[in-house]
Amino acid sequence: MANLLVVENELPLLKLLGTLLKREQHEVTTASSGEEAQTILEKQPFDLLLTDISMDGINGIELLRWARQRNPSLSAIIFTGCGDVSTAMEALKLGAFDYLSKPFRIDELLYTVRRALEYNRALQENMLLKAQLETSFNVGDLVVVSASMQKVSEMIRRMGPTDASLLIIGEVGTGKETVARAIHAASSRKDSLFLAVNCAALTGPQLESELFGHLKGAIPGAEAHKEGLFEAAKGGTLFLDEIGAMPLETQEKLLHVLQDREVRRLSSNQGIPINVRVLAATSDDLPARIRKGLFREDLFNRLGAISIEIAPLRKRPEDILPIADSLLRKASAAGEKTPRLSRETCSILESYEWPGNVRELDDCIKHVLSLGPREEIGPDDLPPQIRAAAPKPPVSGPASVSIPGLEHAVSLKAFLHRKEKEYLEQALKRVDGDKKAAAQNLNISVADLQRKLSDSKEG
Repeated sequence: MANLLVVENELPLLKLLGTLLKREQHEVTTASSGEEAQTILEKQPFDLLLTDISMDGINGIELLRWARQRNPSLSAIIFTGCGDVSTAMEALKLGAFDYLSKPFRIDELLYTVRRALEYNRALQENMLLKAQLETSFNVGDLVVVSASMQKVSEMIRRMGPTDASLLIIGEVGTGKETVARAIHAASSRKDSLFLAVNCAALTGPQLESELFGHLKGAIPGAEAHKEGLFEAAKGGTLFLDEIGAMPLETQEKLLHVLQDREVRRLSSNQGIPINVRVLAATSDDLPARIRKGLFREDLFNRLGAISIEIAPLRKRPEDILPIADSLLRKASAAGEKTPRLSRETCSILESYEWPGNVRELDDCIKHVLSLGPREEIGPDDLPPQIRAAAPKPPVSGPASVSIPGLEHAVSLKAFLHRKEKEYLEQALKRVDGDKKAAAQNLNISVADLQRKLSDSKEG
């Protein structure tokens, strides 16, 4: 439920908008002029402002500019006439979320309101959580919005200051190294080196040389003594990515290093004491590899006694837009204004499955920015495979009629039931049917969720 202010000088339309939005369980305040809206805004805050552009006295643009000067985070949707598109563009530059051209459809209005509130809430929650995390450690590039990522951040907060080895589990591209760097930054070792190696990228001898070092002539091409990463870390953190790909012989040597806290360079019998924290990560099912004889159970027990699991991006869709926004700001050229994502683009990004997870989203943002400077990123700017995930347009029917006029109010109840059912089913699908998790994400009780599902079915 959100607190909305609706400003419209056509009184029948103002009344209808108030009724529609209240039936969506929002707290709605209405005003018939810009002056009245200013008086209301001076007394209380709102989550979303919906205002017509063309009004006598203070118009919608002036009201939006005035309101955002006092509350820069206020989200807004603008109503425009057919000839007001250029003025609507001015409103977007002032920070409006989107605009709707009159006459607009009921489903279009409700969809835009929902999107504006979801986007605004996600950004606010992300800013709050990042601020909370950064009071205890530098979270770096980690974006925290979803419940699953809140659990990850809590584990970082709890385990970061310890010296325990940790196993970070997640699909390729989910940000396992980002989490490892956040753990390092939360530890007493943060002023020492963070070194990383991808165990899947090197052969057995190459990996052993990289980890343990070697003497001259120990392997082909070794023309001098070499210090390994265990030595080079010197009081810091060593991150072993994709440890499931490590050969069994190397696993055995790694286990001895972890047990003895000393390393032997290849072709050397001399032990060298080490002081390093080991963090490991995998996208493999290590218990399955253990059953197949491909991974040592004793090494798994030592590294995986404490684990952190990162959910794939498709299972935490509320993280998608905040991550995209973070990546846009990070990748935008210095001095250039960060482009905004259009409503259609936001919908496509949230609909896409992201098989490559955050890494694929990062590649998508880089692709968009490579096309040149722009104020807004539209669907046509996205890579083809992502653009193909665009949601189908709303099905036309009794609910897709123009708002002005009350002749279709009879079908409104059925329309709202159908939309609520779709929204609840999507929320359940995102968490694999877990009603408790869905209720938590929707900020309602399980009982309320069950009742709404039953009501929707009856409707």
